[in-house]
Amino acid sequence: MDVEYRYPAELEEFLRLNRTAGQVQQLSHLNRLGAGDYLALHQSSEGDHVFPLQVVALLSEPGKDFHGGEFVLTEQRPRMQSRPMVLPLGLGDMAIISTAHKPFRGTKGFYRVNLKHAISRVHRGERVGVALSFHDAP
Repeated sequence: MDVEYRYPAELEEFLRLNRTAGQVQQLSHLNRLGAGDYLALHQSSEGDHVFPLQVVALLSEPGKDFHGGEFVLTEQRPRMQSRPMVLPLGLGDMAIISTAHKPFRGTKGFYRVNLKHAISRVHRGERVGVALSFHDAP
C-alpha cells in the first residue's frame, strides 16, 4: 500500500513504540447501546503508529436481546460512490476488520480504499459488543 512503516515482529515492541510516541489512550472498549443509540461512521486510526486490523465481537443476541443495531462498513473509493455493507453478526460472532484502509486492485495496480465502520440505531433492547484495537491513541 506504498507505506514506508514496517511493523515489529512482536506486539509488545509495537506497544512500546506507541507509548514512546505518546499513544497511551486505550482504544479497545465495550459498548452498550440501548434503544435509540448508535455509533456513527468512524475509524480507529489516531496516532502515528496504527495497527491495520482490529477485532469486533457481538456479546448479545440479535432478535432476542435487541432489534436493529447492525454492524455497517463503508468503502470510500476514489472518484466513486461509497459502498455500504452490513455484516450480520450473531451472538458470540467476531470479525477482523481493517482499522482504516485496505488494498484494492484497480486497473492500474493497487491503491488504498478508505474504510469506516458504524453500528446502526438500536430500535429495542440493549446491544452489547466489544472492539479490540492493537494500538493506542494519543
